[in-house]
Amino acid sequence: MRHQIMVLERQLGKGWVRFAPSDRAFLAALLHRLPTDVLRGVRLPVRPDTVLRWHRDLLARRHAAASRSKRSGRPRTVHSVRALVLRLARENPGWGYRRLHGELLVLDVKVAASTVWEILQEAGIDPASERSSSTWTDFLRSQADALLACDFFETVTLSGARMYVLAVIEHANRRIRVLGATAHPTSSWVAQAAKNLTMDLEDAGCRARYMIRDRDGKFSDLFDAILAHAGIEVVTK
Repeated sequence: MRHQIMVLERQLGKGWVRFAPSDRAFLAALLHRLPTDVLRGVRLPVRPDTVLRWHRDLLARRHAAASRSKRSGRPRTVHSVRALVLRLARENPGWGYRRLHGELLVLDVKVAASTVWEILQEAGIDPASERSSSTWTDFLRSQADALLACDFFETVTLSGARMYVLAVIEHANRRIRVLGATAHPTSSWVAQAAKNLTMDLEDAGCRARYMIRDRDGKFSDLFDAILAHAGIEVVTK
């Protein structure tokens, strides 16, 4: 408060009180820890909100000064970004620098493609490597017209009975086929569902070549064999 008095004495007769940057920094550091309701009860030449804003500005300037590079030339890439690039490259050895750059953009990491190239070069990783095998995404995109996928999901009826529903989706048109529901999905029930599906697909003129399913034990070898006989290869995930 003594400092405030000194400021007022210097500014006396000049109308609005204007604080020098050093005065703002001093008052902000001194008063920002006080609760807002306490600040509002203290006689101040400025509003409490102004004091808090000064303190935020002070912190921002300190952070900017601490973050400013002291080296000449181009600043180094943030360590966390470099670590992420190298991790993605090692976990996906077939990705080139452009694919890595695209994945970073998806993650909202803003970095130039040339920077990704430099990071890989410095780490001794070939920036222009090509993928040697297809990913699930590549496979789904290239075979969409010939893909089916099936799975069980559970539901409970109004009477409280638990039922297992077997459904199939056609990736080409996103059509969903419900093959049936049962409380006991036995091997014979699942096999019959496969037979019904192959007949329905034939009637509809569907030229499916692949059926994607998980490794659920409800799917028996007979289920796969029936589909294979119809020219549909089972792909497990």
